[in-house]
Amino acid sequence: MKQQFSNKTLIALFCGAAISFNTAIALAQNSQSTVIVSGSRFEENLNEVPANVKVITRDEIANSTSNNIPEVLSQIGGLNIKNSSGNPLNLDASVDMGGYGATANSTTLILVDGQRLNPVDSGTINWESIPIDSIERIELLQGGASVQYGNGAVGGVINIITNGGAKNLNQASVTYGSYNTVIGNAILRNKVNDTTLQLTANTSNTDGWRQNSAANAYSFDGKLTQSLGGIDQIYADIFFNHSNSQTPGSVLGQAGTGSPQSARAAFIGSTTTTDNAGVRAGFIKAINSQLTFDIDGTYSNKNTNYNAPALPYPYYSLNPNWQLAVSPKIKANFGAWGSTVVGYDFNQASQSNSSGSTFNNTSLQQNVSILNQSIYLVSRIPLQVVDGLEASGGFRHQAQNASTNDLSTGSTISASQKYSANAGDVAFNYNYRPGQKLFVKWDQSYRFPNTDEFWGWDQNANGGYGAPVFNGILKPQISQTYSAGGDWSISQSHLSALIFQSITQNEIRFDPSSGSNINTAGNINRTGFLFDSSSNITRNFTLASGGKIQRSTYTTGSISGVGVGLSPDLLLNARAQYAFNSMWSTGAVVNYVGNQNYDASPSISNSLAKIPSYVAADIYASYRIHSWDARFTIKNIGGNSYATTGGYSPSKGYYYYPTTPTTYFVTAKYNF
Repeated sequence: MKQQFSNKTLIALFCGAAISFNTAIALAQNSQSTVIVSGSRFEENLNEVPANVKVITRDEIANSTSNNIPEVLSQIGGLNIKNSSGNPLNLDASVDMGGYGATANSTTLILVDGQRLNPVDSGTINWESIPIDSIERIELLQGGASVQYGNGAVGGVINIITNGGAKNLNQASVTYGSYNTVIGNAILRNKVNDTTLQLTANTSNTDGWRQNSAANAYSFDGKLTQSLGGIDQIYADIFFNHSNSQTPGSVLGQAGTGSPQSARAAFIGSTTTTDNAGVRAGFIKAINSQLTFDIDGTYSNKNTNYNAPALPYPYYSLNPNWQLAVSPKIKANFGAWGSTVVGYDFNQASQSNSSGSTFNNTSLQQNVSILNQSIYLVSRIPLQVVDGLEASGGFRHQAQNASTNDLSTGSTISASQKYSANAGDVAFNYNYRPGQKLFVKWDQSYRFPNTDEFWGWDQNANGGYGAPVFNGILKPQISQTYSAGGDWSISQSHLSALIFQSITQNEIRFDPSSGSNINTAGNINRTGFLFDSSSNITRNFTLASGGKIQRSTYTTGSISGVGVGLSPDLLLNARAQYAFNSMWSTGAVVNYVGNQNYDASPSISNSLAKIPSYVAADIYASYRIHSWDARFTIKNIGGNSYATTGGYSPSKGYYYYPTTPTTYFVTAKYNF
């Protein structure tokens, strides 16, 4: 494995960032005025939320090296990002907030304006459906939040806010870079009286670094918001996105061996095409000075087509699905006595899988339908005995009805099952000084299985390339987390920190040795510490750092103490920005990810090698004059060859997915 940074260099980089820990730490937002929606699904003051929350602002996104949302989350949010595409667009990226490894997509809840973006299956997030220039801010909530958001909010919540601002904005940009990568973004936002229209569009194309890794995507979003006076408003949002990605497959062997740029022969010509369209809508109304009613909903229809003509048995698969969600809720504000939110969530979804040896000769193999209903209550109660001390808590009950049919064996296999899960949390939040708080929290969160997790994988079928096999409807997994942390703002300074321990029962994971999805026997424990800070060293120089030390381990019998696959023990992040004057600025970001286990069955993972640690660093320089912005970016400046994900199976042995080496991008943006 090529390593461009020595240990001394790495230590120097992060020691420099750590200066911000002990000197002035600048807050990008005023903590007394920032509002978020991740706390109770209504806007709240940041200091009133008893959780570790980071807010990434529009300015931070604009003044970064990021071309897409996964890069924003990695470089500014300091989160662990994994991808296997081999191209710079990151269309298949997954975000791991809780140390869940291979199931990160299902345990990190992604929201757009408070509504979930996660698919009903284990597929990736359609990041391309959200043009990066449409984002007003991104909120990162570490830890479980199933009381507020229900299924899947066990590792953390990422809420992408696209409401826009009050001012008009007409802007277009184009980026050109390595491997013939071209990215175009446009946004039109105009407000006339009380009506705001926002139109955003994105198109992205790349030849990719690896053989058979070209990709293209385009998306459109149109949002109309009508203010009805005060906080009252109604909005409707339509969206459409399309992506077409070649799939080079993994490289056989341990990370760093073999020919990283070459595709697997069996995957030459294989592609994944996704079309996703839908509508989001919402209405908020202040009934009186104490009661606020809010309802939002979304409907989406998604089709994913996969073809692999070079496999020993040519394989074509069509996966249509749809889902409908409606969430009414009401908030009662009792002034000095606190507030209470009561809500109901309804979600219905269906997915099918048709496969065959030719695209025009596919037959229905599997289908699944799910119906989710849940009720919840969240309360915040100021404790009058101590000024600034508040108690909060909540409860949610969710029931899921699932029914499946499997026709792949020649005879119909049908199954239906009803499971339920409960979530709860209790917290104390102490604002002992303006902009300074401490909190302790206990929460229980859960995750139901995805629609495709009802099927495992027969690894001996189709010449060793596998076929889905029904493995039953799994129980929901339950996680309990104990955490304590704080958030400190002093003058121009800000620091946040959190310690936590979580215990998960019936965790849903894929077992490579059996080819089945299972509820893991015994518990899986996760313990760790995280921090985030930023600092205005001088008026023109900003320095920031963050990190996470975490251990995710099995607790059962002979595998007790074995680390969970694809969950590194150490993450570090350092960022710097310097403005020479009003026109010229420069910046850099460095991420360090420690070594991690390959994704493999727990019974053998303790005897395997590990995916090596890596360092990735980006730098940029920007120039602004009048209505023009220009930026030059170099990504992975050390040319480090590394892998963010890989696995081990009895049939293939080790395999990994290499990441893109050094790339260069030039961006031009014009504000009309």
